[in-house]
Amino acid sequence: MEKRRKFQGVLNILSFNRHFYVIGLCILLLITIGYIVFDWSNLLYWIIIALFVYGLIMPLLVSAYVYDFSGYYNFNWLDTCQIDHTSTKKIININAGFDETSFIIRNVFPKSNLSIFDFYNAKKHTEPAIIRARKVSLTYPNTQNIESNFIPLKDKSVDVIFLLSAIHEIRSPKEKVSFLKECHRVCKSEGKVIMVEHLRDLPNFLAFSIGFTHFFSNHVWKKAFKDAGFSSFTETKFTSFMSIFNYQP
Repeated sequence: MEKRRKFQGVLNILSFNRHFYVIGLCILLLITIGYIVFDWSNLLYWIIIALFVYGLIMPLLVSAYVYDFSGYYNFNWLDTCQIDHTSTKKIININAGFDETSFIIRNVFPKSNLSIFDFYNAKKHTEPAIIRARKVSLTYPNTQNIESNFIPLKDKSVDVIFLLSAIHEIRSPKEKVSFLKECHRVCKSEGKVIMVEHLRDLPNFLAFSIGFTHFFSNHVWKKAFKDAGFSSFTETKFTSFMSIFNYQP
């Protein structure tokens, strides 16, 4: 496994979402031209400039905080999930083709059997950011590509399922529930589904402005898991911008 570079998290965000920054800079240029040509008021111009600069810079600052300085990739937050390492025999980590966590999970659970699944479907999951991310992601050995509606494992065979900043790429509510039903099927009765996600809430709006619509609300996730058959969960905040959901069948 390659060691994470300094500011790798924020550089990933900048690289994967560069189309937003190109568009934003072009709009800033047009606004400046409009200011010069049409003689807007100075106050209006600088308010607009401040809002655009905020919208461009704040996501990078928050991403640096969450992914580079908060200790997210140290996995110390996993202590809140109360996983018994001695009885955890089978683990799966499911991603959308951008995998920064499987090697870490391997180190955290060296005695467990770890399988990696990638549910990415180019026809369904069309976000430009995830397409770019897949091109630079390390691939864990023997990663299996799957359909989101079928996990090729036996019923009640998995102790822990990790869904780490991945399943928001499933945009369809129906597909989301179908996928989670599969997680419910393969998860042991005493097993856990650990999901980490940004939410569509006020802190993430302040951080990502309109980009927070790429995430889903707490209510959406609760409903999807409930519809998939899960009966209990806990939610723990990891920074103000991410939530750790611990679901059990």
